[in-house]
Amino acid sequence: MLSGKTVVLAVSGSIAAYKVPNLARMLRKLHCHVQVLMTKNATNFINPITFETLTGTKCLIDTFDRNFQYSVEHVALAKQADLVVVAPASANVIGKLSWGIADDMLTTTIMACPCKKLVSPAMNHNMYHNPIVQDNLKRLASFGYEIIAPDHGMLANGDSGDGRMPEEWVLLEYILRELAFPKDMAGKKVLVTAGATREPIDPVRFITNHSSGKMGCALAKVAMLRGAEVTLVHGAMEVKAPLFVQCRPVVTAEDMFQAVEELAPQQDMVIMAAAVADYTPVTTASQKLKKSDGDMAIPLKRTQDILAWLGNHRQPHQVLCGFSMETENLLENSRAKLQKKGCQMICANSIAQEGAGFGTDTNILTLITPEKTEELPIMTKEQAAGEILTRLMQL
Repeated sequence: MLSGKTVVLAVSGSIAAYKVPNLARMLRKLHCHVQVLMTKNATNFINPITFETLTGTKCLIDTFDRNFQYSVEHVALAKQADLVVVAPASANVIGKLSWGIADDMLTTTIMACPCKKLVSPAMNHNMYHNPIVQDNLKRLASFGYEIIAPDHGMLANGDSGDGRMPEEWVLLEYILRELAFPKDMAGKKVLVTAGATREPIDPVRFITNHSSGKMGCALAKVAMLRGAEVTLVHGAMEVKAPLFVQCRPVVTAEDMFQAVEELAPQQDMVIMAAAVADYTPVTTASQKLKKSDGDMAIPLKRTQDILAWLGNHRQPHQVLCGFSMETENLLENSRAKLQKKGCQMICANSIAQEGAGFGTDTNILTLITPEKTEELPIMTKEQAAGEILTRLMQL
């Protein structure tokens, strides 16, 4: 995913430096070239050999160290870098960068880098909220640096407060947002629905389905990584919603319909990946439960057909995509659904195929448009999301 990209990890003197080797490992696993810069104070927390072992490159500390090839001196490295991540960023380094002080290898290289820079502050709660530090962070932001807000939690001294550097996977998501894909969807607004709705029978039971939300979340994430402004309307899910998308949690089919009705008119692309419960109780069956000792018959009515509503109210500039999950006659039923619902694309998958359907990390899809039918091989849901979005952009 990050093949051919160079990320500079700039590590300053903070106990949070212990998290960065794992971030370097995660980046290397994605085939990213990683170059680590350290302040001398940072070497008191992490031995440079750790980074050198994980990245396969020399960890740079001393501006005047001549024990490396000329091609990796700070100016050349600055030209190679696709992204700089200052993590952890101490109050000292934040102050230096905000006022243009370049007195070591780390600050000199960052000053020479024309690429995007992310800064992840890590320090004591009181130090982080010191007006001088806050002013320096605002100065950096005004110069185009992106500040990654610290977490609230237990700090190194045992206090609880702000200043805790986010976990490695969060920092990785910031990096992926910048580098994982070309921003071919920049300026597009995308609405994705995901997960399963729940129709309450009584205070304990509800009608639902097996949707995990994985496919919808994959679509939301990949659209975001490709530069789109994404809103995710979701029911119950087995996975966390991706970062950097606006989330609207809902419970029932009616909740989801109201959210979609409100949000859809402003969108360029709407993808209905949620598995909406088909029926809802006419009324709660709590009274019937009290009266019946045996099996309970619950009066049901169909829930709102959200995809059909979207097709009937689609704006001229919008692209609408739905999903079809069938146990038999997959293509015939999906083509009929494409026409009946007024979609530009239906993504059909069969729950009978191994590696597809609810709860899996992979999917086997057939993409159906009015012009063509295209079968995709088994792939991860994020890969499938990329294929779907590429076809929708072509529409």
